[in-house]
Amino acid sequence: MKNYSSSPRLNNHSASHSTDRNSRKGFWLSALRLRFSLRDYAFCMATLLLFCLGSLFYQLNGGPPKVLLEIRQYLGESTFVDDHGPPTPRELPFPSQVIYNRVGKCGSRTVVLLLRILAEKHQFNLVSSDIHNKTRLTKHEQVDLMRNISTIPQPFLYTRHVHFLNFTRFRIEQPVYINIIRDPINRFLSNYFFRRFGDWRGEQNHLIRTPQMKDDERYLDINVCIMENYPECSNPRLFYIVPYFCGQHPQCREPGVWALERAKQNVIENFLLVGILEELEDVLLLLERLLPHYFSDVLSIYKSPTFWKMGNLTGTVKKHMPTIEALQVLYQRMKYEYDFYNFIRDQFHLTKKKIGLKSASQNSAHEPDFLRELALRTQEPLEEEEEEEEEEDMGQEDANIWMVQP
Repeated sequence: MKNYSSSPRLNNHSASHSTDRNSRKGFWLSALRLRFSLRDYAFCMATLLLFCLGSLFYQLNGGPPKVLLEIRQYLGESTFVDDHGPPTPRELPFPSQVIYNRVGKCGSRTVVLLLRILAEKHQFNLVSSDIHNKTRLTKHEQVDLMRNISTIPQPFLYTRHVHFLNFTRFRIEQPVYINIIRDPINRFLSNYFFRRFGDWRGEQNHLIRTPQMKDDERYLDINVCIMENYPECSNPRLFYIVPYFCGQHPQCREPGVWALERAKQNVIENFLLVGILEELEDVLLLLERLLPHYFSDVLSIYKSPTFWKMGNLTGTVKKHMPTIEALQVLYQRMKYEYDFYNFIRDQFHLTKKKIGLKSASQNSAHEPDFLRELALRTQEPLEEEEEEEEEEDMGQEDANIWMVQP
């Protein structure tokens, strides 16, 4: 019997069959590996594309897309921030942007001295402009100034002698305004003598401020200036306080009802507080209550002996009072200024009443001596014949009670 298993032909056939089978197996394994590699590559690319799209949606919408939030909810709420806590953000006070468009000769230098102390104590940025003679700006100057103000690191308080700026008109975030005014005639008198004779900071500083003023003008009697209608003592120069609140519109510089009403509207809509200098301690108390991150402890600083040594140097020298007749003429010329002043005083007293603030000062203590002396000589306040509305609260202590009927 033949043994086929040991024949050479059979062995060659078996070997070739085994080789074919192994080669086919290797082909399918290599194809399978290639197939899995393409799927992995496609999966990675799809994941990367999803991540890019998600990042794009996050930036466009100001937050993560809804699908990523749902994925997070599906996978679990815990994140690195949840486990380790967020980085401590800098908490900005509200409001963190304040403008004090200070009115000239209304105690602004005293307030600025206080602000310098407070800025160092409470760590807010105080920017005090040295520009004193540029209150009216062109449109381009307004935009440039507002953009510069908006770039100040917050919290900040910016102060300058400038008429009201409407930020929202140029689509810029509107800061909060504060200000202080005073009795218009008192402000005018203070400015009149300050331009000529300066203050207690130096005997010659008035010569530096007004070097080209001739002696005839410097020593001009104020009664002559008023009664003979010199430009400095008549309109539009007397129309001074209202434009600070009316704004940059050209009509704001023209004495009239339009500027007056616009100024009142701006006060209601844009000013957190407008105080009166005759009640400065109450103004400081209200500022401390309304803006504690700026004005905390301001009243204690104001009353400190150290501060008064600095503050007393800002008093105007050689100031004296005009005659009763001259004061009456001034009042008639400044009727819109007094309308606005009375409005501000009423608003200020209303704010004190709403907050429940007990006044730390009496009005009579802040009245200048000449008002108290003239009040003894007069019984009736001056009535405004040209105004449509009568003055309110005339029974209260009024800064105008010294006026007499012409």
